[in-house]
Amino acid sequence: MQKSSLDLKVLIIFCFSFLTREAFAQLSFCQGNSGDPIFEETFGTGVTNGPPLPAGTTTYGYWGQSNPQDGQYTIANSTFLFGWNLPSDHTPGDTNGKALIVNASFTAGEFYKTPIAGLCENTTYEFSSWLINILPLSGCGGSGIPVNVRFEIWDDTDTSLLASGDTGNIFSQVTPTWEQYGLVFQTLPGQTAVILKMINNGVGGCGNDLAIDDIVFKSCGDSIIVEDTTTDNSISICSTQTPFSQSITAIPDNVVFSSHFYQWQSSTDGVNWIDLVGETSAVLNITGLTTTTFYRAKVAEFAANLSNSDCITFSDVYEINVTQAPAQPSIACWETATFDDNICDWVITGSQPVQPSIECWETATFNNLTCSWDVSGTQPVQPSLECWETASFNNITCSWDVTGTQPPQPAIECWETASFNNTTCSWDVTGTQPAPPTNLECWETATFNDNTCSWEVTGAQPPQPNLQCWETASFNDITCSWEVTGTQPASPSNLECWETATFNTVICDWEVTGNQPNQPVLECWETASFNFADCSWEVSGNQPDAPTNLECWEVAIFNDTTCAWEVFGNEPVEPSDLLCWQSTFFNEDLCEWEIIGDQPLVLREEFLFLCEGETIDLEAISEIDNPSYEWDSGEDTFSITVNSGGTYVVEVTDNCFTEIITFNVAEIETPIIESVVSDGSSLIINLQNPGQYVYSLDGEDYQISNVFSAVESGLYTVYVKSNICEVVVTAEHIHFYIQKFITPNGDGKNDTFNFNLAPYYNSTEVYIFNRFGKLLFSAKNNNVNWDGTFIGNKLPSSDYWYRIVIDNQEFKGHFTLKR
Repeated sequence: MQKSSLDLKVLIIFCFSFLTREAFAQLSFCQGNSGDPIFEETFGTGVTNGPPLPAGTTTYGYWGQSNPQDGQYTIANSTFLFGWNLPSDHTPGDTNGKALIVNASFTAGEFYKTPIAGLCENTTYEFSSWLINILPLSGCGGSGIPVNVRFEIWDDTDTSLLASGDTGNIFSQVTPTWEQYGLVFQTLPGQTAVILKMINNGVGGCGNDLAIDDIVFKSCGDSIIVEDTTTDNSISICSTQTPFSQSITAIPDNVVFSSHFYQWQSSTDGVNWIDLVGETSAVLNITGLTTTTFYRAKVAEFAANLSNSDCITFSDVYEINVTQAPAQPSIACWETATFDDNICDWVITGSQPVQPSIECWETATFNNLTCSWDVSGTQPVQPSLECWETASFNNITCSWDVTGTQPPQPAIECWETASFNNTTCSWDVTGTQPAPPTNLECWETATFNDNTCSWEVTGAQPPQPNLQCWETASFNDITCSWEVTGTQPASPSNLECWETATFNTVICDWEVTGNQPNQPVLECWETASFNFADCSWEVSGNQPDAPTNLECWEVAIFNDTTCAWEVFGNEPVEPSDLLCWQSTFFNEDLCEWEIIGDQPLVLREEFLFLCEGETIDLEAISEIDNPSYEWDSGEDTFSITVNSGGTYVVEVTDNCFTEIITFNVAEIETPIIESVVSDGSSLIINLQNPGQYVYSLDGEDYQISNVFSAVESGLYTVYVKSNICEVVVTAEHIHFYIQKFITPNGDGKNDTFNFNLAPYYNSTEVYIFNRFGKLLFSAKNNNVNWDGTFIGNKLPSSDYWYRIVIDNQEFKGHFTLKR
């Protein structure tokens, strides 16, 4: 029990997967066929706790409420305030199913005992039970005591131990799962009852909390296959191939029984069976069979046990499947029907004669008497037409289309008349336009008016143009325009460069304006003279040159009074009090003293790895003499010891030289396997703490990827580790997938349809059908390697359907056979 107070946890119900059954080396399961259960304890169903176990069944005290204490138990369908985690009870199909919930005592010892009666003497039995550690992984601070239970089978006098075995430590998990444990034992002559005991091996303290469910006793016998002369375990025939005869043989694997006694049975539905009188040998001869029949053998190790259903085992079922041939179907005149025994059906061949091509006015009718097409119909008569019309036959509408329109009447002038001529199929136009007027002025124009059907005269004499003061205008009837004469007075000459002449239209003469430019203001060194060529003053003279070869700290300023340059400035003072690594130089560009030199500083990084739970020493190794140390964690020593990953920095210095060392410590966590899942043919390992780990299925060959592709079905131990630390974690997983296709070409890849997990489950059944539902293959509690044949014949490429039942869980689907 987890002793610290915990908040009430939400109980999360997980679906139980049938793929969780595992085998444990210290215990064992029946390796042959298991019979029907002769004893079952599921602890019932309901929403209330209890009832308590019968008196004498346990030494623990019953607690009918929440929170059973150490040395107490209850029977319930949920866990309590301790933070326990019970996904659900184990019994398949239960609603509100209950389990026995045990808070183990501080003292190791027996906590469950029950008698088992109704056994057969000299018979091998399998005991099994499902257990789960209900303490969360975080319970008891992550260090809870594991569950450890011992199973013992005693004779009914409680004096002779027949078999025993330990579960070993069952540790807490992130997602708790039910695990099955079992023992195989044999009753002695005259012995028909035993006693089952469960003993707590765990020590006292925090943890050792468990639930128990589905205690079962079954008989255990050989695995027995049934084969015919071709080593097949079933056959399919057509009713046309009956009556049918066959010889089949029961073949045990001799794992459990030392001797075998047989009683053959038959069934018409595979459910209800009857004994075949006198058929008690390993071989059954079948004769005169006409309908589908199933055969199996009851097998016992002793003749006296053959009539007791609790002491026998059954062979695999052998099926002779007879498909009733259908009656011959009705066929058309062009068809032929032939019966095919291979598919047990009629094959119809032949095609109806193709309908002939016909015109739109024709109709085709199939004549079943002559088995041919009859064609009838006549084309419609062409209609009468106007001179401008044309008729063409339209095969789409199956009628005559008439096209064409009367020619449109032409556009005519106001003095014209139009009339249609049916002889020429065109319009005749007559009429003459009136003559235009004469004696027009040069500026006049005559235009015919279609509205009034007469000529109109328009136009006006051109207006007299605007004249300059010196011009005269006269109209010319020949050119039909005004003519202008006269000359402007000549512009005056001998103007100064700054003068301008402008013509005055009021007085009809030229006026002169303008003034000479003013002389400019001059510098002390300049002289001005007027240039009549470009009509401007010209300035000459140059400022005295500035002095050269000045020092960078000197400045020259021009004095307008003395008309000369003056020089000013002082040289900068060199700095003192330099540090040990510093020196000076004068920068002519900046005209100042500069201090140069950097304190010697070395930056260095180291990358280290730390395995989880270990420590590592970080040493500040440096070439600096007589250094002092300053760690970012506050220490001033040469080295420090750390137990966790991170970044650690130390400064090493002697006040003139400095080295900064950065230690990057990466902590390598121990991998935690969260789950192992099957995805098709791939096996995937999921971790709670993903990182740089490697993965293996054999503990020797490792890979970086957590996905293993194209893995055959089977029980696997997976291994996970880092490349740096030595810790390896493991988990077991039953890998199960159903193939999507097979290619039986003998290349060793996908040659057969496989199901090789029968040893890991209580019950397995495999059936394979064709697309018509015909059973081609079946197997029960046996591994399967079907090679795509039926009655010794290779089946064609096609899709085939399967039905697989594993511990009452059914899978249906199809796969493709490719040749």
